[in-house]
Amino acid sequence: MNEKKIPIRTLRSDAIKTGPDRAPARAMLRATGLDDEAIARPMVAIVHSWSNVSPCNLNLRELAEAAANGVRAAGGTPVEFNTIAVTDGIAMGTSGMRASLVSRELITDSIELAVDGHCLDAMVVLCGCDKTIPAAAMALARLNIPGVALYGGSIAHGNHNGCPITVQEVFEAVGAHGAGKIDDAELEDVERHACPGAGACGGQFTANTMAMVLTTLGLSPVGLNDIPATAPEKLAAAHRCGELAMECLNENRRPSDVLTPAAFHNAARMVAATAGSTNAVLHLLAIAHEARVPLTIEDFEPASAKTPVIADLKPGGRYSAVELTAAGGTAIVARELRTAGMLTDTPTVTGRSLFAELDAAPAATEGQQVVRDMAHALKPRGGYSILYGNLSPEGCILKLAGHGRLSHAGPARVFESEEEAFAAVQAGKIRSGDVMVIRNEGPAGGPGMREMLAVTAALVGRGLGNDVALITDGRFSGATHGFMVGHIAPEAARGGPIALLREGDAIFIDAGTRELRTDADLTARRASWRPAPPKVTRGVLAKYARLVGSAAEGAVTQAFEDDEDIAPPTRRKQEDSADDLTQALIGN
Repeated sequence: MNEKKIPIRTLRSDAIKTGPDRAPARAMLRATGLDDEAIARPMVAIVHSWSNVSPCNLNLRELAEAAANGVRAAGGTPVEFNTIAVTDGIAMGTSGMRASLVSRELITDSIELAVDGHCLDAMVVLCGCDKTIPAAAMALARLNIPGVALYGGSIAHGNHNGCPITVQEVFEAVGAHGAGKIDDAELEDVERHACPGAGACGGQFTANTMAMVLTTLGLSPVGLNDIPATAPEKLAAAHRCGELAMECLNENRRPSDVLTPAAFHNAARMVAATAGSTNAVLHLLAIAHEARVPLTIEDFEPASAKTPVIADLKPGGRYSAVELTAAGGTAIVARELRTAGMLTDTPTVTGRSLFAELDAAPAATEGQQVVRDMAHALKPRGGYSILYGNLSPEGCILKLAGHGRLSHAGPARVFESEEEAFAAVQAGKIRSGDVMVIRNEGPAGGPGMREMLAVTAALVGRGLGNDVALITDGRFSGATHGFMVGHIAPEAARGGPIALLREGDAIFIDAGTRELRTDADLTARRASWRPAPPKVTRGVLAKYARLVGSAAEGAVTQAFEDDEDIAPPTRRKQEDSADDLTQALIGN
C-alpha cells in the first residue's frame, strides 16, 4: 500500500533557519524565546507604526499582539517590527510637515528592508494615519508576498456645544480666532474637546479615505477597517488578520492577485463617491507604480466625472467616519455603486470576490442618513477634477468638495511659501475674489509637498472659504474644503509655469473646460527665470528632493528601468534640467 506523500513546503524563512550553516541565526532566534517548533513554523512579520506622539497610531501596539495571536493560532510564528509615523495634524503649518510625504517612502522602504532582511514568509501591516496607510499598500505591492493590511481605525468625534467636531474644526477655529470671531476661551474649548482618544482624524480626510481604498483594492477585508479605534471589536479584527495572513501563505495568495487595474478604478470611484481626500490620487498613483499597474492622473477624471457624491461626510458634509460605520460602513457605499454599475467585481485578500464580500456584509442601518442612494445623490459628480492648461501642463487636482461652483477667475496673490500665505490671511490681506498662489511647496521644492490646511482652514474661519481660490504645487489635507487646486505639475522648483506668475496676473480655473490657465505672457518671462537655491542641502529631505518625481506620477522616488510601458507620457529622466523641461512644456 502506497502512502500519500505530503509535499514539503519551501519557505522564504528557510534561508535563515535551516541547515548547519544557519546555526548562528537559530542561536539568536532562540535567545528571543523561540523553541524548535516555533522556528520551524512560517515566520510572519507583524509591522506597525505605533507611536504615542498622537492618537492616530496609539492603539497599534495592542492590535499587533492580537494579530500575533492570530498568526500563532493559524500555525505561524509572528515577528514584530515597528516603523515610523509623522503626524500631519501636529506637523501641519510647520517645517515639520515637510517630513510627512517623505515618510511614506521611508516607511515603505523600512518595511521592505525588515521583511526581506529576515526572509520572512508573510506579513500583517497595521497602519494608522495618512502616510502609513499608502505605505502599507506600497510595501505589500513591492514585496508581493502573502499579506494583509489593517487600518487601526478612526477616532471618535468630539462634542462642542452639542455639535460633533473633529480636528478640522480646530484648524478652522484658529482662523475664526485670528479674525476676532471667537475669543481665547472658545478656541481652547474647541481644542480640548475635538480629539477624545485613540484613532486617526475623524472625517473623510486622508486616513479614512485611504482606509476605504485599502478595502476596495482588496488588501483589507471588507468591514474591518471601518471598526473605530477604540471599539472592542478591533482586537478581534486584528486577530482575524493574523489568521488571514497565514491563509494567504498556505494558498499562495499574493497582493499582485488583487491589485488589478479594475481594483484601482474601483478605488478611484469610491474616493469620488465619498468626496474623499485628493491625496488619494497621489497615493493610488504611487501604489500602482509599486504594483506595476498602468495608472495615470487622467484616469481619475472619468472616475470622478461619472460618479455622484453619495456620502455626506466631513469636510464638506455633516458626518464623521464613526457615523458612517454606524450607518453600515464602506460596504453600503460600495453596494450603491455596484447597483449603479460603477464597480467591477475583483479578487480580495480573503479569497472571495469583492461582490461576495459585499453580499456578506451587514445591511445598512435602518433610517441612516449618511449615505444616499443614486437617485438622491448629494452632487452629480465626484469631489475632484483633473485640470490642465498653461499653468499645469502635466496636470493638477481641483478639489470640489464643500461648494457648488465650478469656476473662478481672479487676480493672483503670489506667495513663496505656506508661512507667507498664512500670515497674509491672518493679517486680513486676502480679499474676496483673490486667487492665492502658494509655490515652491512641491515634492522637490518644499521639499516634501506640504499640505496647506493651516491656510485653507484659516480662510474658512474668516468666512472666505467660498469666495477665495487657492492654487499650489503643494497638497491639501483631506480636511480642506473650498475652491482649491493642488499638485500643480511641473512644480515651481523644477521650472513649472507656476514659477513665472506675478502678483495681479489673471488666473482662470474652470472644472467645465478642465483648465487652469493665465493670460499672462509666461514665455516672455522664461528667459529671466532662475531656480531658487535648494532649501535643504543635507539629510533625508535633500536626498528626497534629488530623487522625487512629479506629483502627476505619484511623487515616487524610484523609477523602474522598464517603466516606459506603464508610465504616463510626462515621465522625464531626473537628469533633465528644469529649464529644458519647462521650455519644452510651455513652448508646446
